[in-house]
Amino acid sequence: MVYRITNYSLFKMCYNFLVMLPCPVNISFFWNYGSLLGFCLMIQILTGLFLSMHYCSHMDLAFDSVIHIMRDVSGGWLMRIIHLNIATAFFLCVYLHMGRGLYYKSYKLSTWHIGVVIYIVMMATAFVGYVLPWAQMSFWGATVITNFFSAIPYIGSDLVLWVWGGFSVSGPTLNRFFVFHFLLPFVLVGLVVVHLILLHDTGSKNPLGVKSDMFKIPFHKFYTMKDLFGMVLLLLLFMIIFCLYPFTFGDVENMIKANSMSTPIHIQPEWYFLFAYAILRAIPNKLGGVVALVLSLVVLFLTPLLKGCKESYSFYSQLFFWGFIFNFFFLTWLGSMVVEYPFVELGQISTMFYFIYFII
Repeated sequence: MVYRITNYSLFKMCYNFLVMLPCPVNISFFWNYGSLLGFCLMIQILTGLFLSMHYCSHMDLAFDSVIHIMRDVSGGWLMRIIHLNIATAFFLCVYLHMGRGLYYKSYKLSTWHIGVVIYIVMMATAFVGYVLPWAQMSFWGATVITNFFSAIPYIGSDLVLWVWGGFSVSGPTLNRFFVFHFLLPFVLVGLVVVHLILLHDTGSKNPLGVKSDMFKIPFHKFYTMKDLFGMVLLLLLFMIIFCLYPFTFGDVENMIKANSMSTPIHIQPEWYFLFAYAILRAIPNKLGGVVALVLSLVVLFLTPLLKGCKESYSFYSQLFFWGFIFNFFFLTWLGSMVVEYPFVELGQISTMFYFIYFII
C-alpha cells in the first residue's frame, strides 16, 4: 500500500511539474531555447553512446577509428556528423538562451548560477571531446590550452603533468579525456534537473516583467507544442547542414592525423570558444591572460549582483546591450585572427568593453 502511494505521489509531482506548470501567457519563442538545449543534450548523449562503441582511445588508433566509423560502420557517418554539428547547435542555443536572460533581466540568483555552472561544464565537455579524434588542430589545441595551467603559481607545472599523464600530450591524456567526455554529459543531466527544479520554483519571467498569477496558462498543451515546433525547425535546419555542408563548422587541419613534429601555422579552437580565446590572448602576460579568461566566466556569476533584476529598457540600456552583442561577435572574429597588430590591440579594447558591460 505504501508503495502505491509513493508511486502515485511521484506521478502526481511529475504531472504537475511537466503538464500543469503555470506559465506566463505572453512568453515568446525566445523562451524556446531552454527546451532546445535539452533536446540537443539528449541527441549528443545518444549519438555519443553509439560512437563510443566503435571509438578506440589510443593515440595510434584514435584517428583511424574515426575514419572507420565514417566509412565502414553502418550509419556511422550519420552519427558522427550529427554529433559534430549538434555541438554547434548546442552552443548557439546556449548563447541565445543567455542573451535572452541578459536582455530581459530574467536571471534569478540560484537559477542563473546553476545555468552558468552548466555552461562551464559544457565548455569542459566540448574541449575534451574536441581532442578525441586526435587530429592535427585538436592535438595542438589541447597542447596550447593545457599549457596555460602552468601559469598557476607553485602548482602549475605539476598540474600540467597531471593533466597530461606524462611529459607531453600523449596516450594517457587521450584516455583520460575520453573518460571525462563520457562522464561529464551525465553530470550535465544532473545539473539540468537542478536548473529545472529551481526554475519551476521561481517561475518563468515574461517580456513585460509583470509579476502576476492571474495571467498564466498550463505548460501543456500551449508551450509543449511551441517547443516541439522549435525542435522540428532546428532539425530541418541542421538536416540541410548534415547532408550538404557536414564539415562547415570544422577546421580543415582536423582532416589530418595529429603530428607532434609539425605545428599548424595558426592554432585556434572551435568558433564557440573564440571569444574566450581572444580575451586570453589580449593580455600579453601568460598568468594575466589566464586570470582574464577565468574572470570572463566569473563575471557571469556576479551578473545578478552587479546588474540587478530590475527591468530597464531605456535608450542607454538598449545601446549597451546591443553594443555588448556586437562586441561578442567582434571578439569571436578576433579570436580567429593571428596574433599581430592590430588584432592584439583591438582584442584588448574589446576585452575591456566585455567587462565594462557587466560592471556599469
